[in-house]
Amino acid sequence: MIHDPSSPVEWTEDGLPRSRLYDDVYFSSQDGLAESRAVFLAGCGLPDAWAGRRRFTVGELGFGSGLNIAALLTLWKQTSAPDARLALFSVEAHPMSAADARRALGRWPEIAEAAQALTDAWPSGARGFHRLELPAFRASLDLAILEVGAALEAWDGAADAWLLDGFAPAANPDMWRQEVLDRVAARSAPGARAATFTVAGAVRRGLTQAGFAVDKQPGFGRKRERLEARLPGEAVIVDAPASVAVIGAGIAGCCLAAALTRRGVRVLLVDEAGIGAGASGNPAALVTPRLDAGLGPVAALFAQAFRHAVDLYDAIPDAVLARGALQLAVGERDPGRFAKIAASDLFAPDELALLDAAAASARLGEPAGPALAMAQARVVEPAVLLPALAGAAEPVQARVERLERTAAGWRLLDAAGGEIALADAVILAAGTDSARLAPDLSLRPVRGQASWAEGAHETPAVAFGGYAIPTRAGLLFGATHDRDREDRDPANEDDSRNLATLAKGLPALAASLAGRPLSSRASIRATTTDHLPLAGAVGDDGLFVLSGLGSRGFCLAPLLAEHLAARLAGAPSPLPRDLARLVEPERFAAGASIQAT
Repeated sequence: MIHDPSSPVEWTEDGLPRSRLYDDVYFSSQDGLAESRAVFLAGCGLPDAWAGRRRFTVGELGFGSGLNIAALLTLWKQTSAPDARLALFSVEAHPMSAADARRALGRWPEIAEAAQALTDAWPSGARGFHRLELPAFRASLDLAILEVGAALEAWDGAADAWLLDGFAPAANPDMWRQEVLDRVAARSAPGARAATFTVAGAVRRGLTQAGFAVDKQPGFGRKRERLEARLPGEAVIVDAPASVAVIGAGIAGCCLAAALTRRGVRVLLVDEAGIGAGASGNPAALVTPRLDAGLGPVAALFAQAFRHAVDLYDAIPDAVLARGALQLAVGERDPGRFAKIAASDLFAPDELALLDAAAASARLGEPAGPALAMAQARVVEPAVLLPALAGAAEPVQARVERLERTAAGWRLLDAAGGEIALADAVILAAGTDSARLAPDLSLRPVRGQASWAEGAHETPAVAFGGYAIPTRAGLLFGATHDRDREDRDPANEDDSRNLATLAKGLPALAASLAGRPLSSRASIRATTTDHLPLAGAVGDDGLFVLSGLGSRGFCLAPLLAEHLAARLAGAPSPLPRDLARLVEPERFAAGASIQAT
């Protein structure tokens, strides 16, 4: 055997992957692809089961090398309707590397396109849910890097088919325990089918107890038999609304436009001043996670949102201005906090690194204290990013004064009562202005002014209480933080405050700006009392909100937009259930605000 001790995979002398942890093969030594097609795809009645369907959901236990998913994607692209979307969910507690997956899947050129798409999007090993977008296949994959029971409990989907492909029950009994099979049934649509290679008596009895009708079928290769199973009932098809009006064209609204148009929804992107006119319109934006040493659900939300945002922005040409950032320690406890966060499994091992004062000073070119280096941080250019995200959405430049629910849909009305637009659903993504149209929303304004200089001294992106980041033409720094103010005119005294903050954190950089003319811009951030965003339904009539993102809009918006788009489309959310509860607007109505601890 040939293996890397840090990997769950060892390679046999004939080039096949084997689990070092479970002492079992990832797929048949005879022909893994043929096995996948015979046992799992045909075993779930595919492709006939998705004939005529615009949306289909497949779950899998045991992602492994991604072979089943690559075979499934290939079949989906060949046989599904051109406007249909595939939602995939898979669980893997011990993921292999992308390099190992490429080696394993490279045996079959007939699935090469799907294999490349999967391995190009291959996630880090960080704990939690990872959303992989696979646009060439009209598909998305939520990969849960978790223990199987926790993953199934967290997923909010309902699968039409299940590929039960854990390692053999004798090698990995936890994957096949009754609790797991019961949760598979609970996360299934009526009429769902399941397939597996094993005919172990405990598995047959477990599926039967979970509510499946189970049949033995001829096996593949040396296996005499395999199992097919089916739940009673017929699937209930829920289609996405044909049209959605998104009010607000900042980062939240533009991410919503991207997520909804990808699902074939007609999007009206409504904003009084146009794309990027509000808080998202600075020359550059820093994308970092909130550093929460509690390492609980709030930390998990920001970690997942951050990696999703980075994946999205990296795929947009010319949107990223710089990669990597430093977070300087500003208090005595910060180095300890940084060490705890960097050592956690919410981030991949190479994503965060502690730097001592000497290393941080060398990076910055001036004396500094200890710092946390964030390799995956990004600086993006909103002027490039937002129009790319808005894409095929229909821009509507108007001020919405009132919303009216009618039998025909939601009417967006101007000050004179005239109809601006009519849509099946509405999402409020207009920052604090969202509360004007839905007064029960708990939103609070915070005015922030950023300053910038052109041709300024170059520096890595750095945060220190304030922040300094490169723009395409110079340096942006700031920003002020004034609660309950909504005036938007830039003020010279606020530029002075930003310079003073910069001088406190990076005095040499601040000195290099002496005498340079400054430009500035003030905008209003929307925050909530518990410092967590709002992403969910407002009532039950097709009104939704995505707001309260504070200063983390470019980190949070992509994932929360996907979450809302999934809710509207009746598709699985990329958010685990406990994290979705953190952002539900009803948490305030119920008097159950979740504290950010």
